[in-house]
Amino acid sequence: MTRLFSRVSAKSRFLRDESGNSTIEFALLLPFMIAIFLSSFELGMLLARNAMLDRGLDVAVREVRLGMLTPLTEATLRDRICDAAVIVPDCDTQLRLEMRPLDPRNFTTIPAEADCIDRGDPDAPLRQFVPGANNQLVILRACVLIDPISPMTGLGKMLSDARSDGAYALTSTAAYVVEP
Repeated sequence: MTRLFSRVSAKSRFLRDESGNSTIEFALLLPFMIAIFLSSFELGMLLARNAMLDRGLDVAVREVRLGMLTPLTEATLRDRICDAAVIVPDCDTQLRLEMRPLDPRNFTTIPAEADCIDRGDPDAPLRQFVPGANNQLVILRACVLIDPISPMTGLGKMLSDARSDGAYALTSTAAYVVEP
């Protein structure tokens, strides 16, 4: 009878012991905390890259308006944008530009989606790249494809599911009038 009592008391001591509770909570919450951390890091990089793309486009448009960027071709404009947008990865090959003159008196809408690079066919022709004439309103739109930092968790997974190639598109738009 004493042996049975000692076994029962040993089990009840084991059941009353709470020394492993924090380990279980840690093991259950760790994946969620990692997903939140990676998502916040992904969002921070997305916002920083978008701000740098906007800055690069603004710097390039300023140089175009002042006549400092000659000759005005898609390649020279892309190079200038990429020089100013320093944290956009693989900018030279992933950036696509669209430039179209618009008549403010007979305004036509531009397509809602920006013309982005097709990774399956990177040499596909531009949708439109016309620098414009004197006193003409020009809309310039840049689109760059970026691969998520963590494509399997949180925000990175949602962003990579949006396109078939796993990348997400950042776009920036600027407008200017060609000075005579």
